[in-house]
Amino acid sequence: MDYAKMRSIAEELGAYAERLEGTWTVEIGPSGPRLAMVCPSKRHEGTVRRIRKQLAVTHPGYICANGPEIEHPSIGRMRRPDALVIPEAVLDEEGLAVDAAQVLAVVEIVSPSNPSNDYGEKLREYPAMGVGHCLIADPRTGTIEVHSEPCGDRYRSKEPYIFGDVVPFGPWTLETAAFRRYEKAGDAGR
Repeated sequence: MDYAKMRSIAEELGAYAERLEGTWTVEIGPSGPRLAMVCPSKRHEGTVRRIRKQLAVTHPGYICANGPEIEHPSIGRMRRPDALVIPEAVLDEEGLAVDAAQVLAVVEIVSPSNPSNDYGEKLREYPAMGVGHCLIADPRTGTIEVHSEPCGDRYRSKEPYIFGDVVPFGPWTLETAAFRRYEKAGDAGR
């Protein structure tokens, strides 16, 4: 199916999702458009907020946002990262998705329910889209991966860190001491 058709289906799914309860997202992955319910935990959102605050102050004219999808029509993909660094002016443009060529970096916070999406599909698609920097924070394990140097559908460089480290991420530096792990079953109330 060509990208224009997939994009049309994605827009119809998005319009449908607006009538549903809860929060939904539409992405275009390897199997085409899909609608998925989004229910991130407080710790997931806390990590996104901490990262956005730190990335937002470094590049004048750029912001770290969550919300807009990024798309790359020639490879037939549209994804919604947890956060992305883009020129601020992009948010004043018409349309639903940001051109991947305008994205400096993406951030993904691994969800407990679907880790393979972040470590698999998205980690192949972001370099294929030409996104220069990708950070994956995993509150399940307290680990962070920083990926850079896109080459085809992979990144040439991968640097591992743990929550608490000072993490170099492209031109930024992230303090991660306040990042929190997901609660393990049986840990509630301790």
